[in-house]
Amino acid sequence: MKHKKPKRKLVAEINVVPYIDVTLVLLVVFMITAPLLMQGVKVELPDANSAPMDTKDQEPFIVSIKADGSYWIDVKGNNSAQPLTEIKNRVGKILRQKPKTPVLVWGDSAVDYGSVVNLMSELQLAGAPSVGLVTEPPSK
Repeated sequence: MKHKKPKRKLVAEINVVPYIDVTLVLLVVFMITAPLLMQGVKVELPDANSAPMDTKDQEPFIVSIKADGSYWIDVKGNNSAQPLTEIKNRVGKILRQKPKTPVLVWGDSAVDYGSVVNLMSELQLAGAPSVGLVTEPPSK
C-alpha cells in the first residue's frame, strides 16, 4: 500500500532581512557623506558664538577668501579661484534664477576686514538680499 504524501502548502512570505541590511548600509553612507556636502575652500574660520543658520529650503552658495586674499567660488562641489568681477557675475546669474538662495562667505581669520567687507558689498550689488558669515564655534 502506498502512502500518499500530504501536499505542502505554499508559503508566501517576503524575506525582509536583505532589505534591512541594504537600508542600514545606505544610512551609514549618507551619515558619512552628509557633512561633506557643504565644503568650501580650506580656510581658518574665526571663532564666534552664533546661532546656526537654517538652510533646509535652498543649498547655500559659498564664496571663500583664503589667507592670501584670493577669492574662491563653490559651485556644485567644484571649487575654483576667480576674480571678484567673475564671482559677482556668477552670483548675479544664480540669484536671478533662484532669488532665495542663501549666500555665505567663508573668510580666513588672517584676511583683513576690508577684503571681507568689499566681497560682501559686491555680493549685495549682485543681488544677494543678505550675506552670511561662516564661523567656527569657540573651542572649550
